[in-house]
Amino acid sequence: MTHVVHPYSHRLGIIRDWKSRWFGKNTTVYVDYLRADVLVRAWLTKKLRGMYVSFIEIERSEKQYRIAIHTSRPGMIIGRGGDGIEKLRATLKKEMARLKIITPQDVKLDIVEVANPEADAAIVAAMVAEGIEKRLPFRRVLKTTIEKIMANRDVQGARISVAGRLGGAEMARREQIKRGGIPLQTLRADIDFARERANMTYGVIGIKVWIYRGMKFDTSSTKVIKKEASK
Repeated sequence: MTHVVHPYSHRLGIIRDWKSRWFGKNTTVYVDYLRADVLVRAWLTKKLRGMYVSFIEIERSEKQYRIAIHTSRPGMIIGRGGDGIEKLRATLKKEMARLKIITPQDVKLDIVEVANPEADAAIVAAMVAEGIEKRLPFRRVLKTTIEKIMANRDVQGARISVAGRLGGAEMARREQIKRGGIPLQTLRADIDFARERANMTYGVIGIKVWIYRGMKFDTSSTKVIKKEASK
């Protein structure tokens, strides 16, 4: 039997880094920190839906709790003169107090712009969900979206899958569109994966996006080999 593994976790520690970076001194502290990260990330994902957020990074120290939000539309979050980010920080602190999350006093929010949104699976999934929620024909949405993805020179393959009551049909089904190759079993292959939901009046349509962005090689090890060979 085969086991389907999330492409991100499959490559964790090889070509991917952890999205939460901190150290728990004992089991109790680790559980509290993990609970805080899960609740904060879930709240921010729900709050910033529609703002094309790619992913959220969290770093923690004794005096600071830093959250980096990667998005292709930073202006929507920052607002005029930084008003939006200040309101978001204040609302986040209230939510953290309500959930009884133990965090340092200094909560810092950083907005990082995603330079290449068409090569980011989470942003592409949000684009597909937005098109489906606007009642556009799902086949047209899939075709135009995958053409935008493949027009990017960094992308070597892509696949988009949608499942549910497509077009309001009585029976749910799954349809997908694919271009190029996606080597899921190659650990050095940079494959971005994301899930999204399109909330319709007749039910939820699930969206999955895979984007293959070429191979990643560890250049540091090759440099060491070259230096040793030159000696």
